[in-house]
Amino acid sequence: MKSYTQAIKILKRAKIIIGDEYIKSSEGLNRVCSSNIHSNVNYPSSNNSSFDGYAVNSSDTIKIKRNTPQAFKIIGSIPAGKRPFKKKINKFNAVEIMTGGIIPKGFDTVIPIEQINFDSVNKIRKFILIKERIKKYNNVRFAGSDYKKKQLIIKKGTVIQPNHILALKTLGVKRIKVKKKLNVLFFSTGNEISNLDKIPSWKVRNSNNHYIKSLKNNFLFNFKNGGILKDHHQRYFKSKINKILKSKIDIIITSGAVSAGKFDYIPIVVKKFKTTHYFKSVKIRPGKPILFAKIRQKALFGLPGNPISSAACFRFFVYPYIQNILNLNSEKPIKAILKNSFEKKSNLTRFIKSKLNTTKNGKLEVELLPGQESFRINSFVKSNIWAVLPNGQSKFKKGQIIDCFFPNLPNIF
Repeated sequence: MKSYTQAIKILKRAKIIIGDEYIKSSEGLNRVCSSNIHSNVNYPSSNNSSFDGYAVNSSDTIKIKRNTPQAFKIIGSIPAGKRPFKKKINKFNAVEIMTGGIIPKGFDTVIPIEQINFDSVNKIRKFILIKERIKKYNNVRFAGSDYKKKQLIIKKGTVIQPNHILALKTLGVKRIKVKKKLNVLFFSTGNEISNLDKIPSWKVRNSNNHYIKSLKNNFLFNFKNGGILKDHHQRYFKSKINKILKSKIDIIITSGAVSAGKFDYIPIVVKKFKTTHYFKSVKIRPGKPILFAKIRQKALFGLPGNPISSAACFRFFVYPYIQNILNLNSEKPIKAILKNSFEKKSNLTRFIKSKLNTTKNGKLEVELLPGQESFRINSFVKSNIWAVLPNGQSKFKKGQIIDCFFPNLPNIF
């Protein structure tokens, strides 16, 4: 039986090829950049005002003293979105300007409207009065001060988020190169599994199917339901794999029938195919009876049937595999202070349903919840984080720093 670390090394070597495609940048949410994305333009495109106010030439104010204010003639108005101002600009001229308005050549500073004094109380204002020297470049947003043309916006291997889309559209990036979305086919297994809402006591509702499907947008894959494999479906499952090998499916996931029971036939069927990478059972809890196989350019994961085991194995086996084949940036754990001590077998890696909180002094603290059995969903509902306790250590003391991972979305920072 392999350790968790050894199993992950096998997954990293068992990459399948995922192609690239070009899509509209506006449709890029939760897609993975296949190449670096650079700005097409300078942003802002021109020097513009960060306030509503009046633009003047700061050199015209050098000799102004408080007791001898200088009148500046208002020669026009520049709202945002107006073509550049082209009037001749003379000494002691001023122009009204709105936030975002392009500052004309000849002016180099903006006085906010709240600081303006007018020479008249009439509705038609022809002059402003300046009573002191004004510094150069006040309230000026410079061309290219945020992004310069050809500057990097998003690195290769980044998952595109809404803030990225805002930047891409602002900077005029129309199309982007991304990894194709993975296609995952999911099978539930067992005569006990039912899709009905009302079931007898000897049946189990098909929850794992719905849980994995609910993760598809967060973990970057398309989901297809393969249905329920019954206890006598060995030949049927083998025929399905043969068809899948010729299809656009990238990853096959089964839930249940991977242990050593009478009807646990998933490993038997998989071994009938030529696999280049394979493992069955890993020193973990929950989820010890997990299976992985690479068959040609397809990957197959046999997850345990218990809900929490299935959830843990998806998070700590299937997602790291997805991350690797999509060339994603490495996931980083959240470091948190252990709130309560815990003891486990030293040769096991434990995935613990836990609750992450912030202390009064701003530190992250994680509580390992009671009810860690793989059938218990109550503690999973109360949790908001997986705590990972690695092998090689049996006792974990209060105050120790441990690694944590979000259960329903990747750790993207």
